[in-house]
Amino acid sequence: MNKMGKVLAALFLAVTLVSAAGCASSSKQEGTAEYVDDSVITSKVKAALFNEPSLKSAEINVETFKGAVQLSGFVSSQAAINKAVAVARAVGGVTSVKNDMRLK
Repeated sequence: MNKMGKVLAALFLAVTLVSAAGCASSSKQEGTAEYVDDSVITSKVKAALFNEPSLKSAEINVETFKGAVQLSGFVSSQAAINKAVAVARAVGGVTSVKNDMRLK
């Protein structure tokens, strides 16, 4: 490799390393892997709620951050709230469940 090729290779490597360091996760920001994991957990919780015949899953919103699931929306009974929380807790990867659901 000639001198110019080595310089370009070194420059490319430096840019790549700086870019990768910029993607590192901090305590205030999710990394890409955490975001993907959270979206997978959200999808799994939504599917579990949908597959629970006693719940109207369209009325329950699911959000996930670092494995903590937040359920919100309006449901018809306290039993529905308890069931939704139990279903969400049973999903793999869920570290905690915050209930912000309200009775209508």
